[in-house]
Amino acid sequence: MTSSSPTGGGPGRPGPLAPEIADRLKRSADGLLPAIAQQYDTGEVLMLGWMDDEALHRTLTTGRCTYWSRSRREYWVKGDTSGHVQWVKSVALDCDADTVLVKVDQVGAACHTGTRTCFDTDVLLAEGSGVAGAEAPGAGQ
Repeated sequence: MTSSSPTGGGPGRPGPLAPEIADRLKRSADGLLPAIAQQYDTGEVLMLGWMDDEALHRTLTTGRCTYWSRSRREYWVKGDTSGHVQWVKSVALDCDADTVLVKVDQVGAACHTGTRTCFDTDVLLAEGSGVAGAEAPGAGQ
């Protein structure tokens, strides 16, 4: 289920996010932060979504991931429509406070295409295949 901003706003609009958190965030020009969803027990990267202050507040207080849809211009709670819920286990900011890492327990597919992760379809470089002409640090010493 999706819901529009209760104030009719959207990204960048101040929400009830605690000031000690909100003051630290470095948002994009449109008021958003990238939010990486990662399976808490395996480390599998599931998807990337976008959060504004309100979406982050909802994520922190409800135990369910809430994102801001840039295309639909509304909030959406992961799994309300599909049943593929993300139960929040932890939330952390990166060292620059410009990206959120949400460790979740993913129920079902994370990707809107129905796959487990958004990063398993179009692999540009497979693990162990190496990069032509590149050596790993310390190689050949």
